[in-house]
Amino acid sequence: MKASDLFVKCLENEGIEYIFGVPGEENADFVISLEASDSIRFVLTRHEQGAAFMAEAYGRLTGNPAGCLATLGPGATNLITGVADSNMDRAPMLVLTGQGSTRRLHKESHQIMDVVKMFEPVTKWATTIRHAEVIPETVRKAVRLARGEKPGAVLIELPEDIAKHDTTEPPLPVIRYRRAVPDGQTLDRAFALLAESRCPVIIAGNGCIRSRASAKLRELCELTGIGVLSTFMGKGAVDMDAPYCLYTVGLSQKDIVSCTLDGADLVLTLGFDMVEYQPHLWNADRDKRIVHADFIPSEIDAHFQPEVELVGDLALTLEGLIERYRERGIPAYDLGQQAAARRDMHEELTRHDADETEGSIRPQKALSDLRAVLGPGDVVLSDVGAHKMWIARHYHCHEPNTCLIPNGFCSMGFALPGVIAAALVRPGRNVVAVAGDGGFMMNVQEMETATRLGVKVTVMIWEDREYGLIAWKQANEFGHHTALSFGNPDWLGLANAFGWRGHRVENSAALKATLSAAIAEDGPSLVVLPVDYRENALLTERLGEIVCPI
Repeated sequence: MKASDLFVKCLENEGIEYIFGVPGEENADFVISLEASDSIRFVLTRHEQGAAFMAEAYGRLTGNPAGCLATLGPGATNLITGVADSNMDRAPMLVLTGQGSTRRLHKESHQIMDVVKMFEPVTKWATTIRHAEVIPETVRKAVRLARGEKPGAVLIELPEDIAKHDTTEPPLPVIRYRRAVPDGQTLDRAFALLAESRCPVIIAGNGCIRSRASAKLRELCELTGIGVLSTFMGKGAVDMDAPYCLYTVGLSQKDIVSCTLDGADLVLTLGFDMVEYQPHLWNADRDKRIVHADFIPSEIDAHFQPEVELVGDLALTLEGLIERYRERGIPAYDLGQQAAARRDMHEELTRHDADETEGSIRPQKALSDLRAVLGPGDVVLSDVGAHKMWIARHYHCHEPNTCLIPNGFCSMGFALPGVIAAALVRPGRNVVAVAGDGGFMMNVQEMETATRLGVKVTVMIWEDREYGLIAWKQANEFGHHTALSFGNPDWLGLANAFGWRGHRVENSAALKATLSAAIAEDGPSLVVLPVDYRENALLTERLGEIVCPI
């Protein structure tokens, strides 16, 4: 068969379901081969960055890679922000780019650039196919690397002349392997530290949203009562209603639940990526005893020096700790401060539930109403901006992978493309994107993609007419902010132009009913609210006055 046909057969063999992207001249053979596939759906997007964000959301929700497709040169460069976001957020992804003929790669030539070199810093592996016969090995390696812990992005470049070559090679069989688990002696050492401690606390990171890891974490906490602080990307690892749920950490300022870290004599980090929450923020004096449990060894940091590393499958690691607790007994932990911090934080989270404001709506109220109208399995996707900080602090989950926040590379523009992919992956659930007006406009063209696909999505835009997070941070540091304001379109006119339903809410009392109506509508809906970001400065002030409960 033709090399491009073999490439598609190999992707089918790996169980790839979706490829999002924009075709070009140099990947025409591949796209024609893809058209004949019975099992891979190609989704045409309006920009390559949108394609990458869609593939990222798919990867985060399923644990399996989707493809994002672009041609050479500018098509490939348009992908890179979404690819970097996926890689740093630990989402599996296949990046599929075309390239000019190998007969012109050695010299100055139209649209030619070294795509592989450009993608090396933002992928786990980047390669080009020079011979048709190596396609099966390349695809098998790429998918295994993308899915393997920690997941990430892998680039395969297919030059246009290689795509036309004939080959008789078949796809390689897909073999799954059981991941390693820490040895018994290391588990014993970790358990001994946990048993000796008086007040341990858990930080659950991105690795804990894997379904098996989340289930085992809940089992451990039910058994021991140890409290869990989730990072932004660890939301839902434990149920928000569980007494051991201590909500979310990750703000640069001290929050109520951060007090549990101050009072802890041992910190057990599970699936923790320090890109989310730098250890100097919670271990400034470098005196915390730390046990690191993750799929890979810890990063080196002066403020993160684990006494024990439990390296291996996280679910199996937690199972090993659970077995030791059951065999050797549960210590008499002093978890009173954790209970008090949960109580105080719960009061903080519900303070604005009954707000009635006209003209603008507080962030706390917007998120309280959103949580009220969504079920446990419904999915929220956050863009990046000031709203992301409010979502991290005030929106909590019952199940893993029901709130997706970009918190590694932190790219604006994620939410709209991401919610489209989420609707494809979770067709029976409500999916809602929350975006600022700045981030939403960065990929606004994907509104047409949503209409064309007929996906049932809701996007809530928090309008403040400026880059609000930058304004917040500049004001905190300098007492004022630079020129960050901009204009916006007529949102309801924009919705109508793209075939969306549109709603504008300026009265907080009407928000819940409007959200419910928008979510129930067929097809895509837009809900716009003027947000009261005076709350940003008030939150900064409140965080600066926190006194830890004893």
